[in-house]
Amino acid sequence: MKLGKTKWCLLSAAAAAAVLGGCGRPAEPESEQASENIVIGFSQVGAESDWRVANSESMYATFTEEKGYDLLFDNAQQKPENQIAAIRTFILQGVDYIVLAPIIESGWDEILTEVKDAGIPVIVVDRMVNTEDESLYTAWVGSDTYWEGETAVGWLEDYLQEQGRQEEEISILHVQGTTGATPQLGRTAGLDEGILQNENWSLTGRVEGEFTQAKAYEEVAEFLKSGSKVDVIYCENDNSAFGAMQALDEAGISYGEDGDVIIISFDATRAGLTACMEGRINLNVECNPLHGPRVEKIISQLEAGESPEKHSYVEETYFTPDSLTPEFIEQRQY
Repeated sequence: MKLGKTKWCLLSAAAAAAVLGGCGRPAEPESEQASENIVIGFSQVGAESDWRVANSESMYATFTEEKGYDLLFDNAQQKPENQIAAIRTFILQGVDYIVLAPIIESGWDEILTEVKDAGIPVIVVDRMVNTEDESLYTAWVGSDTYWEGETAVGWLEDYLQEQGRQEEEISILHVQGTTGATPQLGRTAGLDEGILQNENWSLTGRVEGEFTQAKAYEEVAEFLKSGSKVDVIYCENDNSAFGAMQALDEAGISYGEDGDVIIISFDATRAGLTACMEGRINLNVECNPLHGPRVEKIISQLEAGESPEKHSYVEETYFTPDSLTPEFIEQRQY
């Protein structure tokens, strides 16, 4: 039964530790005092990338006690079953809102039905949930990852033409993110369509980088041992690109603006843009992680009895070495 914000009691230290364990921020003992704050349960994917860390920090910075919120943060450590368990805990705690950054798109109907039955609004961020019943969540905010993939492919077509390589056979190594995640699905679909539309493009390999530097390094390093021709490495996030570049360095293969291999990345984190400005990444497509203020806007609308938009796409762009300056990168929030 939902307690509501005026009757919700803060967790004991032991319970808080169970909920917040693994998120990198130790739970602090709380007294059994009633809270008038809006209570938000946030199930986060994990801390697998610089982008994800920035996304979490945006939530922490937005939903503070000073602004009238109690944020219960759960790090799922990239395991969907952990997210489901956390959401059931949030239901028992009677939170006012649940914010979900789903690890993968499928498998949410049962738990979201439980949330709906409890009368708790669900705001989905970043990745989408795949359900035929859209009433199971209140709103979604995130990136158009298919647009991101299309944008990268369009840029590659133009870049190859500028180099006079539009008729050349182009071999692409694809470093995918977590299988079934919205960014993986959208960015992969964009690349696959680009390969179909360009007869001289071919997929020389597809490896699973899981959005992490370590896994991407391991997979790309192993692939390079095959000696297969690689003209482009299409990395589905910045950390994967860092891993791929590390493997290329060790193999003695040049890359970037003055190299043999074109590097395409996504996210446009400060570290990714620095590598792009330096010419080590040819293209970095933006994926903005600062979702805290956007989620707060949705909650404010709901608190006022208004109906927010069901789907809200974040405006984004892309970057090349000649479009970046140290001053621009320094002022970035992530």
